[in-house]
Amino acid sequence: MKIRFGYVANALSLWDCSPSKTMTFARYQKLEESERKEALCRVTKQNLEHTLRIIHYNIAHEIHLYRFSSSLVPLATHPEVSWDFVAPFKDQFKKIGELVKKHKMRTSFHPSQYTLFTSDRPSITENSVRDMEYHYAMLEAMGLEKEGLINLHVGGAYGDKTASAERFFENIQSLPSPVFSRMTLENDDKTYTTEETLQVCEKGGTPLMFDYHHHQANKNEGDQKLEDLLPRFFDTWKQTGLAPKIHISSPKSEKEYRSHSDYVDLEFIRPLLKMLKEFDVDVDVMIEAKMKDLALLKLIEEISAIRGVKRVDGGSVVW
Repeated sequence: MKIRFGYVANALSLWDCSPSKTMTFARYQKLEESERKEALCRVTKQNLEHTLRIIHYNIAHEIHLYRFSSSLVPLATHPEVSWDFVAPFKDQFKKIGELVKKHKMRTSFHPSQYTLFTSDRPSITENSVRDMEYHYAMLEAMGLEKEGLINLHVGGAYGDKTASAERFFENIQSLPSPVFSRMTLENDDKTYTTEETLQVCEKGGTPLMFDYHHHQANKNEGDQKLEDLLPRFFDTWKQTGLAPKIHISSPKSEKEYRSHSDYVDLEFIRPLLKMLKEFDVDVDVMIEAKMKDLALLKLIEEISAIRGVKRVDGGSVVW
């Protein structure tokens, strides 16, 4: 079994390299109309330059998984702004995508919890479609629209989880087909359990992005055991030709169980690792710890010390 590890957005090892610098709408409004486009471009240019630095860092450290920041472009989906963020940065987007492809890096986006398709309010669905199209437009600009993924949670229950799940299938029809084809769904830590999210994925033909920490925080007594759910999870990825992908993190504390800690506690994820070894399926693992790449480098050292595990490059092990 091969496991490749990745991290989210910001490489903390690099100085002043946030790819998520932003601009509020309030600040935008205070600018003279002639200054607004220039300000948006200035922030976007910096975010793309920082993303490029991070991609080079990942290549140097042989880290094969990376989640782009959803905040690369300020105010991209604001209805009162709505600007062309692709044309001015065509070359920068293309360069990032070419590096990703050349080094066979697996990339993704994860829109916020406000992008959901279970609401009965048309405006929320419209905003969600707009946000998904924004993420897809960035993948397309990078030339990654056939391989990059956009990960969502199913959404809220609104007092009736079954009805909300059905509404998800109705509302998701608003998504253009190419955008829908890049979507994955993740079990969450409060509402839709792993089994419930699997049911939505299996019905819609969508891969499940399995989150182990969320699974531990949100389990129903009647749900199947994880070892029985994992084969179903693997099956949702078969049509993609990609390795199944898992999110890992560990609780900040018993009191703040749902919050992510700075690093990943090896003992917390060890039961999952043992189960995965029994199935002997290659997987890709996204680390969602607060210390980002530093958490990855620490964890892979610890996992490599397990008997039978061999580190094969900077971001991968074989067990």
